Amino acid sequence: MSRQVSSSLPAANSTKAPLISNTLHINMGPQHPSTHGVLRLELELDGEVVVSCKPVIGYLHTGIEKTMEARNWMHAVPCTDRIDYLNPLGNNLAFALSVEALFACQIPERAQVGRVLLAELTRINSHLVWVGTGAMDLGALTIFFYCMREREGILDLFEELTGQRMMTSFIRPGGLADDMSPEWLTRCKLFVDSMPGYIDEYEALLSKNPIFLERMSGIGILRAGDAIALGVSGPLLRAAGIAHDVRKVHPYCGYENYTFDVPTSQTADCLGRYHVRIAEMRESVKICQQALRIMPSGPVRTSNRKVMPPPRSEFQHSMEALIHHFKLYTEGQRPPIGEAYVAVESPRGELGFYVVSDGSSKPVRIHERGPSFANLQAIELMCKGGLLADLVAVIASIDPIMGEVDR
Repeated sequence: MSRQVSSSLPAANSTKAPLISNTLHINMGPQHPSTHGVLRLELELDGEVVVSCKPVIGYLHTGIEKTMEARNWMHAVPCTDRIDYLNPLGNNLAFALSVEALFACQIPERAQVGRVLLAELTRINSHLVWVGTGAMDLGALTIFFYCMREREGILDLFEELTGQRMMTSFIRPGGLADDMSPEWLTRCKLFVDSMPGYIDEYEALLSKNPIFLERMSGIGILRAGDAIALGVSGPLLRAAGIAHDVRKVHPYCGYENYTFDVPTSQTADCLGRYHVRIAEMRESVKICQQALRIMPSGPVRTSNRKVMPPPRSEFQHSMEALIHHFKLYTEGQRPPIGEAYVAVESPRGELGFYVVSDGSSKPVRIHERGPSFANLQAIELMCKGGLLADLVAVIASIDPIMGEVDR
């Protein structure tokens, strides 16, 4: 912490008083509990007013893109889970769609609907963490326990289906790792149908709470023009009145066949982002209900054996199936020479993978377009001229995942 004071003497014939700079330079982080990861902010303060705010990143840099390039295409899938720990299945999906674009392979309808169901459950999971921790940052502790209660229900569903609570690697190039049992689909429906009542409870605690409204309303303004100029997407952009959602403008996995709205707000502040995310959870519930109603029968893996091996049930009576499985898991897929980029709508905005193949089993280049990286750069505009105490609410409203920022 340092205080910088300029006390240069005036010229001999000058009648002006000396110019004095009395701003305070401090660091917030990189271990501050409200920074949602290892983020450091270089702050310049004039009393309690933020003059400038420079995010300093790189503390969580893992080189994960280069790690993926050092492995074959199939072995890169588990790396995608770990880029954003609140959206692992969404990262699986974006990577799988990009690899499938190289192969130009068709995905069975049951796998497509299953992917939508899992992606929307993951979106609800991420927004539950945001509502709970964001409110807790402002002193509202009770809502955190409410949100974690429902998040545990989602993680239990993931564990029953995949064997893992978080890093499932369940969505893979070519389809799904395994089928969804009727019993699991029944339990999933029970949870999804109960979710609107839980969302009502969250709103009862927060939406008219005078302290919460005072801390969020008019704080962290980010206008539509600035958001577009910075490449901001997701709830930050929609809270500024722009109804941009990749599921609508560039549909994937059959999203064009689902009925849902794109929630927006005109306030462009932290409170608007809260309302957008609450409304998005309700829309995700609707999509899940539609997916469960239309869930078709059939396989969950592509028939293209260059992309995905056959199910293990075929090993007992097909030597060819066993050979395909062995070669793909040891040597990896070999996509045609080319490049592809496919984006999905993650809980934080546009998430896409740019992949390049030279025809071998290892990718030449993998690059993730992480929404947290683009969204975080807006923090200076959002907090400049505001109070230091409001910076916590601004960071929470961005909802950055630092593993996705640093990579």
